[in-house]
This record gives sequence, structure tokens and C-alpha cells, in this order.
Amino acid sequence: MLSRLRKVLAAGAVVVLAATLASSASAAEPAAQWFTGNGDWATWQKDLAGSRFASAEHRINPGNVGNLKLKWAFVYPQVGAMARSEPAVVGDTVYFGGTDGKFYARDARTGAAKWEFDLTTVNPDTRPVVWDAPAVSDGKVFFGDAAGYFYALDVRTGALRWSARIDTTPYAGVTSSPIVYNGRVYVGVSSTENIVDRDYPCCTFRGHLDSLDVNTGELKWRYYTVPQPQLTGTWPSGAAKYEPSGAGVWSSPVIDPRTGTLYVGTGQNYTGSGGDFDTLLALDARSGAVRWKNQVTHADTWRTECTQPNPDGYCPGLADGTALDYDIGATPNIFRVGDRTLVGVGQKSGVYHVFDARTGEVVWRRQLGVPEGPGGGGDMGILWGSSYDGQRLYISTYQAKPGTLFAVNPVNGDVLWQTPNPADGCTTGGAAQYPGVCSLSEGAAATSSPGLVWEGSSDGKLRAYDSATGRVLWTYDTIQTFTGVNGVEGMGSTISGTGGGAVVSHGMVYVQSGYLPGYGMGQRRVLLAFGL
Repeated sequence: MLSRLRKVLAAGAVVVLAATLASSASAAEPAAQWFTGNGDWATWQKDLAGSRFASAEHRINPGNVGNLKLKWAFVYPQVGAMARSEPAVVGDTVYFGGTDGKFYARDARTGAAKWEFDLTTVNPDTRPVVWDAPAVSDGKVFFGDAAGYFYALDVRTGALRWSARIDTTPYAGVTSSPIVYNGRVYVGVSSTENIVDRDYPCCTFRGHLDSLDVNTGELKWRYYTVPQPQLTGTWPSGAAKYEPSGAGVWSSPVIDPRTGTLYVGTGQNYTGSGGDFDTLLALDARSGAVRWKNQVTHADTWRTECTQPNPDGYCPGLADGTALDYDIGATPNIFRVGDRTLVGVGQKSGVYHVFDARTGEVVWRRQLGVPEGPGGGGDMGILWGSSYDGQRLYISTYQAKPGTLFAVNPVNGDVLWQTPNPADGCTTGGAAQYPGVCSLSEGAAATSSPGLVWEGSSDGKLRAYDSATGRVLWTYDTIQTFTGVNGVEGMGSTISGTGGGAVVSHGMVYVQSGYLPGYGMGQRRVLLAFGL
């Protein structure tokens, strides 16, 4: 499998298949009809097309970004938990989930409390943690938790409008951030069942994408990524073995309103081999019917047992090179080139794939990070997502020694510029106190605003780059102690994961600092808000 990947996706090669882009497609189009016209950032994706582009932001620009200052911090009361819920900003309110079983609405400019909701009133068995970003629409705010529950709250008061448990499988949870379209809310479900110990009956989880009624939570359709797992024997520990399983939907969907098509990526199998693993799905948003699907890896069965001592019998893919962990965990981008709509998505293999949005035909591919190989997991590649500002795609690689931010031509995949994670990231600021922890890794989803690209790093620093050149214009070190507006003291850490992407809205920039690897373990983590 690896030799095949290297041949097809040799370092830096662009693969153009079937029809060449027409001469009229000499430049990408802004796809302005998809960009949100106001300054709100109401979903993780920013808009239906997944642009993560704050098109209306003109207060912060390359000329003054160096003047950004911390305006306020919110410190999570729960000690040691990861801060993962990228905020949504609508009007004068910022919405985000906590590590302490709470969901918060705060004043976007001051951090002052507006309301909060206790998730244990719905899920009393655990202290629920919000791992995804909320979506604000139809007078409600939608989000899920790490135990498979999904919530709709009144956007003004925080009162519960409805809730649903969308997966009861052990270890199932929601990392996919929802998106709202035409009376439906769409969300994927994933699972940490692949990291349990050897005595666990592994695995019974099936990834799925759900379509729910925005007003009632009624399930309109569900698309499973794998067939029902079947008992096929036992593991060497004696625990029951089920196959195939996995293919979680870790990422967030996007929707083309012109055709009513939803696009979302899937992860690897946990056990066995089958279903829509490592696949970009194109589904009819109304019915869930498959319009096309493109599976980018021919076999990929991985769980953490592949990295543990004595993996024989627990990770059969090590023998044939298919224990890859090459999820499509990133959210897609929809964009136009000439008269053609394209959909692109990053993979943990380090490849950014671009398909014809109507047919699923491969248009081009670009290898941006070199994968580690069987058993190691796909952390060298593209993790959570990328941004598109109408001119360039901005894509970052994670533990790619170093992680690097790329600007890519959407027409053909040419790299326009690339800026590695600055070499002093681990020797300056708070990270310098943790030489055994720090890495030059950029796993957070990229964000853009006019003239700027925003990217956070595992070195704990948030940076703003010139979108035309890739030059770093502003850096803020989050690995320091903060006193929150809620009167609690905490400390920043790695910027990555579902909450790691910067949110740019109404002259402010927001970022969660508190992913893994953790600096100052046992500290409370933070949400930071910056302004001029």
C-alpha cells in the first residue's frame, strides 16, 4: 500500500486525472454566494462551503495585526481537561462548550456572563464534555458531547429546546461540529473505542452521519459508514472480536446549496476491513442517498494496539502494511474553478485531494506531508481542516518535522508559499520550560481573513501570517498563566484539535488553548479573546 501511495503521490507531484481543467479555469472564483456576508462566525465551518474565511473582517488587517492585545480570558473550572469547543460568535455573544459539564454564552467583547447550561440535566451519568463547536441558527444553538448526546438550546436564554442521544455505543461521542441547512441539522459521530485495552470486546462501533429536524430533533435519516459488526472469534486476551467496525465521522460536513449535496470524510476501520473507511462521501442532503463516494485508501485498519508492545494478534495490519490510521478527519472545502465546482479535503496521509463536486472524479492531488508508515498513525499529515479565501487554499500539516502552513493554488495544487513552524517555537516563551513536551506541529484548522491567515501550534503560540507571502506578522504565546473573567486561574497549552482553530469575528480573534500534548498537567485550560 505504501509503495502504491508513493508512486501515485510522489513528493510534490500533482496528479491531474481525466479532463484537464479548461482554459477558462485559469483562476479560482471567490464563490461569494457561500461566504457569510456579515461578521458572524456561526459554525465551525464558518459557512456552508467550509471556507473558514472571515470575509467581512476589515478592522484587523496586515497593517495593524501587530497591535492585537489580549482583551479577556475565560478559564475552565475543570482541572486537567482539554479545551476543545471552538466558539461560535453571533452578534455580541460568544458560545462555547466547557470541560466541566457546562455550555456558556458570554459577551463577545468583555467575556461577561450571559447564561450557562448544565449538561447533566440531560446526561446525569457523567460529567459531559463538549468536544465540538456549536452551530447557531434558527434561534437555537446546536452541539454534541463526548457521550453521544446532542443538544439544542434557546439562543437567547440557554433553555433546553430538545435533546437526543444519537449513539448509545460505549465510547461513542461527537467531535463533528454540526451544520444547519434548510430545516435540518447535520452531525457526524465518532468513537474512542479504538483506544481501549485488550480486555475490551473490540469493536462494535459504526460511524454515522445524522440528519435531524432543527425544531424537534427527530432523526430524518442516518448514514452508517460500516455494516453491522459481526462476532468473528476472540482476541488473544479472550475478549470477543467483532468485524468490521469503526470509520468514525470525526470531521464536520459541508453543503453545496446549488445541488443540495453534503460532503463529509470518514476515518479508518478499527477491526476488519469494510465499509466506507477513509472515504469522502457525497450524499443527498435531503434523503441521505449516496451521490458518489471516493475511497482514497484501499485498506486501513488501525487502533492504538498497533503502537503497543507485543501487538501481534491485535493489529493484523502491521504484517501487510495496512495499519495506517489515514483518516479523512479534516473538513472539506467547496470552491469554484471556472465553471466547475470542486471539493477538496485533507487526509492524515498528508495528501490534499480535490474532486469534481458533481462526479467525484479526481482533479488533482498534492502531497504536503510525508506519512510515518504502518503502525505509527497518521499524525504527520493534515488533521482538522483548511481554509479558502477565494484566492488560495491554506493547509497545515501536523507532526511533519516541522509542521508547515501551505498556501496552495486551488486550480492545480501548486504550492504558492510554505512557512514551517518557526524553529524557535520550542525554545521561546512558555514552551521552553517543557523541552520534552514541545513539538513543532500545526494540527489546528487554518483560518483566514482578508490579507491574513491564522494558525495555532503545539508550541502553544497563535500566529498571524501574511496571506500573500506566508510571513509571520504577529505571535502570541498562550503557555502562561491567566486569570479569567470568571475569577479562576489557569494556563494555556497546545493549540490544536477541534477547538484549535482561530475564530475571527467583529474585530476580535478567539482561540482555545488546551489540547494535547499538555503543558503544566493538572492546570485549568483557557479560551482567549484578542482585539486591537
